[in-house]
Amino acid sequence: MFTNVLVRLRKRPSIAAGAALLGSFMAQAALAADCPGNPNALGTSRTLVVDPREHPRIGTMQYPETLPLADHEVVLTFDDGPLPKYSNQILAILASQCVKATFFAIGSQARANPEGVRKLIAAGHTVGTHSQNHPLTMNKMPVDKARQEIDDGIASTLAALNGDKSKLAPFFRIPGLLRAAAVEDYLASQGIQVWSADFPADDWRHISPQRVYDLAMQRIEAKGRGILLLHDIQPRTVAALPRILSELKARGYRIVHVVPATPDRPATPTQPQQWYLHPPTETVAISRWPAIPNFVFTATMTLPAPAFSDMDWRHAEVLDQVQRARVAPLNRTQWPQPQLAQTASFATLPIPAASVFRIPEARRLTLLAARPHRLVPQAWSARQAKHPKQAVHQPPGAARGKGVLPAQHANTPAQQGNPIDLANLRKRSPRAEATTTVKRVAD
Repeated sequence: MFTNVLVRLRKRPSIAAGAALLGSFMAQAALAADCPGNPNALGTSRTLVVDPREHPRIGTMQYPETLPLADHEVVLTFDDGPLPKYSNQILAILASQCVKATFFAIGSQARANPEGVRKLIAAGHTVGTHSQNHPLTMNKMPVDKARQEIDDGIASTLAALNGDKSKLAPFFRIPGLLRAAAVEDYLASQGIQVWSADFPADDWRHISPQRVYDLAMQRIEAKGRGILLLHDIQPRTVAALPRILSELKARGYRIVHVVPATPDRPATPTQPQQWYLHPPTETVAISRWPAIPNFVFTATMTLPAPAFSDMDWRHAEVLDQVQRARVAPLNRTQWPQPQLAQTASFATLPIPAASVFRIPEARRLTLLAARPHRLVPQAWSARQAKHPKQAVHQPPGAARGKGVLPAQHANTPAQQGNPIDLANLRKRSPRAEATTTVKRVAD
C-alpha cells in the first residue's frame, strides 16, 4: 500500500518534494532503530560498493570525478593512524553514532600499533593505506622510491591483519595530496584506487576545535555532498567530531560507507554522470564550440598577379625583362596606365639685368643699423677718425661745436619712411667716406 502511495505522489510534481522528505524521514528512523542505545543516532544510510579499476582516481580537490553520492550524502575519511591515544576515541565517537568511515593507515603506525588496525576492521570500518613513512615528497622522489613507499605501507598493514588481503581495501591516499603522474600510473596498474577529497577541515593545522568544526560545515554546505578529510591522530579532531556529526544530522545529511567490489560483491550500479560533482545536464551543451573540420583543397583557384610593368610606368621595359628572366610567365591583367599630365605653356617674364641692381661707385648710402635703438647718421672729421673710440662717445655735431640733435629730428626719416634722393648726395672722396659712421642715441 505504501508503494502505491509513493507512485501516486511521483505523478504529481507539486508534492514530489514532500515525498522526498517522507522517504528521508523513514530512512533516518530506520537508522536510529539500527543503532542500539542511541535512538537519535546519525547512523550510516547505505553502503556504496566501488570498482577501483573502473574509476582509478576520485576527489574533486584534484580530480574530475568523485564518489557517486546523492545530495546531502557525506563519506568520512581519517588519515595517519592508528595512534591509540586518539584513534580509540575516534572509534568510540563513531560507534556512539553508528557511523562507518574509511581509514588510511600509515605502515609504520600499523607496525607500531597492529591492534589498532584490527580494531578498525572489527568495528566494520574500511581500511586503506597511506604509504609507509608518510613522505611529503612523493611528487618529487624517484618512481622506484615511491613504489617502495607504497608497497611497504601495504605490507605493514597486511602484517597487522595477519596477512588477510580480504580485509584490506585497495584504496590509497597520497601523503599531503602531493600527486605525481608516475605514482598514479603505478597505483592504477596495481588495481588500487587513489583517493583525494572534496573538502578538508584543516585539522592537521594548529587551529582550535571550533575552527575545525566551522571549516568542515562551511565546506560541506558549499558543495552539498562529497568526501570529508579528517585525521584520527589529532586531539582537535577528537574534540570537534561529536559536534560535526550532530550538526550533520540536524541539517539532514546522511553518511555513506564505501567498500571495494569483490567477486562476491559486485559494484553498485551507477551512471557515468553520477561520478561528477556537477554533472552536465541535457539542457547544457557539453561542447560549447563546434569542432573545426580538416579541409582538403582539391583545386585551388587563384587570381592573376599583376606584372611589374603595371605598377611602375617609368621602367616598364626593364622590369619586364627582369620578370621574364627570374619569374615564370604569369597571367597578365590589364591595369589602368598612369597618364602624364600635359604641361601647359605659361607666359614668362624677362630676367632683370644686373645693371638694375648696381649702385654707382661714387655714391654711397648712409645705412641705418637694424637694432631697436634709435640711430642717426653722423659724419666724422679727419681728426676724429684718428681716435675712433673717443669719437664714438661724442655727441653728433661735437666736432663742429654743435649740440646733440633732438631725437625726433634724428628719427624723422626712418619713422616717416621718406625716400632718399640719390641725386642730392654730394660726391665724397675716399678719405671723407671713411668718416661716415652710425651713432647710437640714448633713449
